[in-house]
Amino acid sequence: MAVVRPPRFDAPADEVARIAAAAPDWAALAAVNRPCVACPELAATRQHVVVGDVPVGPPRFALVGEAPGAQEDETGRPFVGRSGALLDQLLAEAGLDRAQAAVLNVVKCRPPGNRTPKATEVARCSGWLRRQLQLLDPPVVVALGLSAAKWFLGPRTVLTQVRGRPHQLDGRAVWATYHPSAAIRFGPNGAPRAGLLADLTAVAGVLA
Repeated sequence: MAVVRPPRFDAPADEVARIAAAAPDWAALAAVNRPCVACPELAATRQHVVVGDVPVGPPRFALVGEAPGAQEDETGRPFVGRSGALLDQLLAEAGLDRAQAAVLNVVKCRPPGNRTPKATEVARCSGWLRRQLQLLDPPVVVALGLSAAKWFLGPRTVLTQVRGRPHQLDGRAVWATYHPSAAIRFGPNGAPRAGLLADLTAVAGVLA
């Protein structure tokens, strides 16, 4: 069985990992996550650290995206913009209830201009996501988009080669699929939307 070992490049990454690992529960973890300044550029430009949404009880599954966008940064909640609206629609079509999911991101702060997070930013934020998954312990994780897929499956991951089937990591099934933003970019008849819906439907079948 493979073990999730995201890269840890420097002292700030190690410090985040130490602080996160010491949090005994979700509330404590969220409290120490919100003032994080491990990535100075992100800390200087963000409005909110988007810790994530969790259900009242144990999550049936987790959705993990790349990083917050503009509306997520403004509200402090994940997947509330256009991508979130499409994700909600496709979850419903697949027979999944977002209210039963943990909704998280690899990077908790919005990168300026919605650029792809840098490798150092991913590394420094990894301790937060790692501890979130430990505390929530979802049996199934859906990695939305290439950045999330690489966090779980490694830097050489090719999304088209790994999607469509579960990967067993740390005792849970990880499904890598397209990000809703790709489904928007390629349109309603594009392959990413069809693939995302197909993968969510397969996850729903596993959880049924």
